[in-house]
Amino acid sequence: MVLALLFLFSLTACSQADSKAEPTTASSDQAAVNTASDQAFDAKEYYKTLQNCVSQIKAKTDFVPDIALVLGSGLGDYADNVKVVKEIPYSEIDGFPVSTVPGHDGTLIFCEIKGKKVVIMNGRVHYYEGYTMPQVVLPLRVLHLLGAKTVILTNAVGAINEDYEVGDFVTNVDHISSFVPSPLLGENIDELGERFTDMSRVYDEDMISIVESIAKKENITTHRGVMIQVTGPQYETPTEIKNFRNMGADTVGMSTVVEAIAAKHMGMRVCTVSCITNMAAGMQEKLSHDEVKKASDNSSANFTKLIDGLLTEMKAE
Repeated sequence: MVLALLFLFSLTACSQADSKAEPTTASSDQAAVNTASDQAFDAKEYYKTLQNCVSQIKAKTDFVPDIALVLGSGLGDYADNVKVVKEIPYSEIDGFPVSTVPGHDGTLIFCEIKGKKVVIMNGRVHYYEGYTMPQVVLPLRVLHLLGAKTVILTNAVGAINEDYEVGDFVTNVDHISSFVPSPLLGENIDELGERFTDMSRVYDEDMISIVESIAKKENITTHRGVMIQVTGPQYETPTEIKNFRNMGADTVGMSTVVEAIAAKHMGMRVCTVSCITNMAAGMQEKLSHDEVKKASDNSSANFTKLIDGLLTEMKAE
């Protein structure tokens, strides 16, 4: 009888202990959900941040750009020879992401180039730096709200296409964005663009043709290609590169495509000028960021000719 009572008591105690433990587990799970919810994209707050950045910039300059030029890894020297109206470091704009990557100075340069009113993003931020994708494309959205209707995106890329060589340039005619989050995820910001954006023709044919014409005149090798963006920061494996080649990609990089998507969403004209700084994994012995910067430096003269020629001949909207 005593043993039976002890057994019943132990069952009751275990049951009570379990019932007390359950709320703790549920509470912990709910806390995790709440934390995730707190970090979710808030379209209204994000748009306020965009407007706040615009207001801060307008307080420093009344320059209204027609064209935005984004300078990628190792291509920042182009900004050294422009007629500067105003320079604003990213760090002086509250809410504006700051680049942490060598070769990306992190300065907005408002200037006139070949008779065009241009704002240069001298350096960009990347998803692999720990920024969210909305933060990555925030600078370009700010520049559009300042007035820019056209964007020229430049970057350093690895060549997947075996016919390409280091020092060649590529203009995108299409891209593959399947390996990075879309910058349009979350509640749509109607002030920027429509919910479902057509991506049939992201890249402007007229601008591509101008780049090709300049390249032919200056004896610079250019290609029309398809770029695939990956998250990085690690370089790709040889097997990944083979897979990307089978998918139809000619070049690979860790930026630019999501900016093109955000720009298209806002109705901007888009053109890319990519510098091939290395052959992709499996096509050369080793990959390094120093090699990318060195190859970009070696191609700077041709890069300048292409961008100057494009800005001279293109029509600003």
